[in-house]
Amino acid sequence: MLYARLIPVLGLSLLAACAQQPAHNVTVEEQSDCPQQLHVGQHLIVSLPSNPTTGYRWAIQDSAGGVLRSLGPEVYTSSDNGQLLGSGGLSTWRFQVFAPGSGRLRLTSQQPWEPEAEPAQVFDCAITVN
Repeated sequence: MLYARLIPVLGLSLLAACAQQPAHNVTVEEQSDCPQQLHVGQHLIVSLPSNPTTGYRWAIQDSAGGVLRSLGPEVYTSSDNGQLLGSGGLSTWRFQVFAPGSGRLRLTSQQPWEPEAEPAQVFDCAITVN
C-alpha cells in the first residue's frame, strides 16, 4: 500500500525535475546566434556552410577547451545528397559542455596551403557556462 502512494509523488517529482532542465542540444548556424549561454551537460552543435571543393576548409583555432569537449571530428554533409559535383553543404561539429566558465569557439575558413593568408570567413562565438 505504501508503494501505491509513493508512485504518484515520485512521478511528479521526476516531471518537475525534467521541466527545469535546459534543452539538451543547442544548435548554432550563424554568427548572429552568438554569444551562447550554456549549462553543464548540454551539447553544442555548430553547423556552418561549407564547400570543400573550392579548397576552403573550416579549422578550429580556439575550441573553448576549458568548457567544451569535442565529441568527434567535423562531419561534412552535402546539401544535395552528393548529386551535384562541387555543390556546397554543411560542416558540423559537436561539443559537450563539461565545466562552468567561459571561453571562445573560433573557427576560420581558409585554404590549408596558405596559412599566412587572411581567412575568407571567421566564426567567433563567446561561450559562457553556468
